[in-house]
Amino acid sequence: MPEFERAIPVLRIFDLTKAREFYVDFLGMAWDWEHRFAPDLPVFAQVSRGGLLLFLSEHFGDGTPGTKLILRMTGLEEFQAELLGKQYRHARPGIEKRPWGWRDMSIADPFGNVLVFSECVEEAA
Repeated sequence: MPEFERAIPVLRIFDLTKAREFYVDFLGMAWDWEHRFAPDLPVFAQVSRGGLLLFLSEHFGDGTPGTKLILRMTGLEEFQAELLGKQYRHARPGIEKRPWGWRDMSIADPFGNVLVFSECVEEAA
């Protein structure tokens, strides 16, 4: 019987400094590793926080700017408070209650990708 493991999205980035500022400094993710085929070539990197893994790539053809991810989690209010406390000048994320029993907090990264942190608050009927 086939079994699936977690998906690891690849998000397109265009500026390594802005990526680190957003994903590490603001979202609190770890910059796990990065790879380049040569020092002057694009980077491919992994960031993580808890069970969440994301690949970030400067390579043409890896990912599409404007991708939207739904990232299921628990502790959404605590995460929001943590982010708001950082006074990040490009985002002050709010939480929206959805009619299907989830609460979402959407944040756009500097490259147009939208990360939707989503927490189940009630079982769907």
